[in-house]
Amino acid sequence: MTGTFHLPAGTAAAPPYELEITPERAGWEYSALRVLELPPGGTHTFGTGGFETLVLPLSGGCRVACDGADFEITGRASVFSRVTDFAYVPRDARVTVTSAAGGRFALPAARCPDRLVPRYGPAEDVQVELRGAGRASRQVNNFCTPGAFPHASRLIACEVLTPDGNWSSYPPHKHDEDRPGESVLEEIYYFEVAGPSGIAYQRVYGSTDVLAEVRGGDAVLIPHGWHGPSMAVPGYDLYYLNVMAGPSSERAWRICDDPDHAWVRDTWPGQETDPRLPLTSREER
Repeated sequence: MTGTFHLPAGTAAAPPYELEITPERAGWEYSALRVLELPPGGTHTFGTGGFETLVLPLSGGCRVACDGADFEITGRASVFSRVTDFAYVPRDARVTVTSAAGGRFALPAARCPDRLVPRYGPAEDVQVELRGAGRASRQVNNFCTPGAFPHASRLIACEVLTPDGNWSSYPPHKHDEDRPGESVLEEIYYFEVAGPSGIAYQRVYGSTDVLAEVRGGDAVLIPHGWHGPSMAVPGYDLYYLNVMAGPSSERAWRICDDPDHAWVRDTWPGQETDPRLPLTSREER
């Protein structure tokens, strides 16, 4: 492990990617993420190698060509405007992304043994979950979780939107042991914060120690340990993309709450969900 877990925007750039997190960079084996920005009319071709990969618009739309498949991705104005469609592309493939109007695209990826087929993920099929209650209310877009998108080998990915002033990834939890009720998953958090001066905070503790002020374009690596809360400060809604993968042949997200704080989950049935949620839907705002 490198020992550097908070990656401020720009510090992990590798043109043409404004962010590139490889397993070698992170010091682990499976999870990866790149963020690609294309100008109007821009195009980029890449090989997936041993990694299944998603093309997920953060802003803008694109066309994705892979293995004879051709997907038109509508995309969105921003992560705070709507739930987006996306494309899945398999390992050992050649992929071309073209954007007529330009945009930014996340490429979450996982090293995997299976070569599957390219697929289009419609926004209409993304399962939007309201999780937590009170000041722990948040929105989870389960676009590539095992139950919502069973067409991946190892990759698990979702989006979390937290209204300003709320805490998410709470109670703190971990997934670093192979045992009943818990699975081993390396995780990347990639952040966007509403507003040009927006900030938020991320905590990781135990075997990994992070207390970071995060801004749009930052990432935090979580190889192991308790993680949470993710804190949206007053005035600024928070978005983060979670990318996870691990060694198990079973693609499963199982977590263990920190026992010191697990009781908080039991208080949710007596509280209302934050009425500001959902922050986004399948319709453009």
